Amino acid sequence: MATTDIHSLPTKTGDNSVSRMFARFKLARSRRAEYHRVVNELEAFSDRELADIGFHRANIRDIAWQAAYGR
Repeated sequence: MATTDIHSLPTKTGDNSVSRMFARFKLARSRRAEYHRVVNELEAFSDRELADIGFHRANIRDIAWQAAYGR
């Protein structure tokens, strides 16, 4: 059973650290949803349709990652 030392938890009260945590969570969730949306959309295309727009099936996940995370 793991325990958490309460002295190691963040103690800042005026910086809205909890609200920032939830904002980061929402951002991560929306980016993940965008990634999956792009993957699903591109996987629905035929190989010919992907070639017409300059994509290859092997690159779908990379393209989706760039669309969602911009890296």
